[in-house]
Amino acid sequence: MNRSLEHQALADPAALAPVEAPTRGRPAATVASASARPARASKSRWPARLDLLQSASGLFLALFLVAHMFFVSSILISHDTFYTVARFFEAGWLFGTPQPWVVSCVVGGVLAVFVLHAWLAMRKFPANFRQYKVFAAHKAQLRHGDTGLWWIQLWTGFALFFLGTVHLYGMLTQPAAIGPYESADRIWTGSLWPLYLLLLFMVEVHGSIGLYRLALKWGWLEGRDPAAGRRRLRIVKTGFSLFFLGLGLVTLLAYVQLGIAHADRAGEPYVPGAAPGEAASGVQAAVSLRGR
Repeated sequence: MNRSLEHQALADPAALAPVEAPTRGRPAATVASASARPARASKSRWPARLDLLQSASGLFLALFLVAHMFFVSSILISHDTFYTVARFFEAGWLFGTPQPWVVSCVVGGVLAVFVLHAWLAMRKFPANFRQYKVFAAHKAQLRHGDTGLWWIQLWTGFALFFLGTVHLYGMLTQPAAIGPYESADRIWTGSLWPLYLLLLFMVEVHGSIGLYRLALKWGWLEGRDPAAGRRRLRIVKTGFSLFFLGLGLVTLLAYVQLGIAHADRAGEPYVPGAAPGEAASGVQAAVSLRGR
């Protein structure tokens, strides 16, 4: 007992210090019990706050990806539709003329949230090979579906940190190069279609699993029967993944086909309503008239 008290005094001298609080009007037994009771260390709330911030940033990115997929897939409607959507985000309706720096600001904000979410998620990654082996053995022993989904989400998130950063950096530094011809040339002539193909699978799988785990964690759509709610969420997750993977593949194929058709005029900007080749000739005519 004395040895433990000595260790306690060495670890925390204040724990064995005499109580200096006023004891007037209190029974001696109460004072004695209060002085003998060890001080309870308050637990930090920061892990819970960081966990909430991780969930909020993940939800924001997932919703942004859904909206982004619909924006880029507008090329399936028509070239003019995608051109209009791209110019809308340059805030020409607000400033009178398109301002590509507005796109850079939006992409910069998304990139900041992306890096923050990755940093928060890394707190739960295995920190070394020993922890990796322990978790792998734990997963193999449990054979639990949701544990396997978390493992898939970990590796897709790791891949996204590289693939997503390349895409966001391109949009950040070249905001004006977004349009039917410009995007198609970047994908095909710029040989970025393999990156976008990998990015499509990684982001859709990661996002669908993330939304599924968020719904489980916070009790969304749980209902009275948690088991039935989990089954419903799995169906929704699978449908979400299949729909956006299908839409993404069709959209990427449309850009590749347009890039192949436009390869001999790569770099030519898109002009709404102009036939292929007329945009470049129109620009050259304007330059020649200015020269006169």
